[in-house]
Amino acid sequence: MNELSVRIPVPPPRGEVAAHRYAFAAAACGGLATAVRGVDVVMRASGALWIAGERALVVADLHLEKGSSYAARGQMLPPYDTRETLRRLAAEVAALAPKVVVLLGDTFHDRRAEGRLAADDAERLRALAVGRTLVWVVGNHDADGPQALPGETADDLALAGLILRHEPRAGVQPGELAGHLHPAAKVRAPRGTIRRRCFVTDGERAILPAFGAYAGGLNVRDPAFAGMFVRPPLAGALGPTNVRAIGWRRLAED
Repeated sequence: MNELSVRIPVPPPRGEVAAHRYAFAAAACGGLATAVRGVDVVMRASGALWIAGERALVVADLHLEKGSSYAARGQMLPPYDTRETLRRLAAEVAALAPKVVVLLGDTFHDRRAEGRLAADDAERLRALAVGRTLVWVVGNHDADGPQALPGETADDLALAGLILRHEPRAGVQPGELAGHLHPAAKVRAPRGTIRRRCFVTDGERAILPAFGAYAGGLNVRDPAFAGMFVRPPLAGALGPTNVRAIGWRRLAED
């Protein structure tokens, strides 16, 4: 990864965490190629993470049926979030032909969401398991896992030397891929501020953006992210067709 590569200064090592420099580069798909704990990954503009060595596609926080959940409480939203989210996921599967699809928790917005699925949306989810391994990592919104859909259910998953779980653990967690926090990057620009969902990584761990159409975002400068990184992290901000690398100093608070 030489093109567009950068070197990021690092502090002295903490415990067993190696104090190495890491690089990133533009990928042919428009995403951002980098490494997490030495494992090559691509942050894709969709918000999915691609682990090429395992042909694994990882997405976090789909929050399916969030719209119907809000409607049940009297807050009417267009009821198309599940369809749009699954359409985008199907496009990623078609483009990459993964052997493994990992749903990294909070795939459903609540424990009754699976029962509210439209028949064609349920069929789209079943199609994800055809010809590949589908893993449902459970989250705080969907702790029971799926009840009538195919796939394996896990609290966390070891893959390529990485640990995939829904909620990031506090402190330094080398090799962790997680979701839950819905990271977002805010950057001040000459004509105002820009806020985008983003990946965030220090080369030792990574937190994925929410993939769901109605999922929000938490500023990566929020205290919830404090203490998770051994060096100033990089944000991979999602654009319509590419992922833009943004250094820590350029990120603004809300």
